[in-house]
Amino acid sequence: MSDTGAAGRRVLLSGGTSEAGWATARALRDAGARVTVSGHSADKLAAFEADGFDTAELDLTDESAVFAMALRIGAVDGILHLVGGWRGGGGVPGQSEEDWRALEPSLTAWRHVSRAFWDGLTASPAGRVAVVSSTAVARPLAGGANYAATKAALEAWTRALAHGFRKHARDAGIDQSGAASIFRVKALSGLEQRLADEFVALWNVSAADVNDRILDLAEE
Repeated sequence: MSDTGAAGRRVLLSGGTSEAGWATARALRDAGARVTVSGHSADKLAAFEADGFDTAELDLTDESAVFAMALRIGAVDGILHLVGGWRGGGGVPGQSEEDWRALEPSLTAWRHVSRAFWDGLTASPAGRVAVVSSTAVARPLAGGANYAATKAALEAWTRALAHGFRKHARDAGIDQSGAASIFRVKALSGLEQRLADEFVALWNVSAADVNDRILDLAEE
């Protein structure tokens, strides 16, 4: 059990202008963390700024813009990736290229963000990263094949980050301090506060206990 908690941590919510972002930003602030919310909507970010949160306006699928953001913000101790979206229907023949391209930005953004902040995350005494995935990964359906495939890729990248945290600690001969976790939901609506609380709670347990873990969130 860790006694550090989220207090004093710097945390980035990538694509965090949704209701889930609001719930998580407030939960982190209540826990004593400093939060930066990133996204591409100036209006939505302005509301976060008005509530006292740091913000970063950019296109998270733009690699150079993401790395520039990382230079401006500096090292962070945690990231919750909230870029998502849903497209589906029409069985296998209905899985259009247009739908795939609409879903793909979540993975692209996560690749850019995790790489841009990786050095700081591995150097942090308590690095925590997490993504929101879907129960569709475990049971993909024909009408949601594009969606399930992009979520599966998002999980694969996150599990690779989990291996990266383990390898960094092993190569440095130190205790593991970073962890990558996956939250699965059937639908996020109604579970925003649960997600927020579970993400903040990642700092209350050892990195090894939550690294490479798939955490199913069920509506209570």
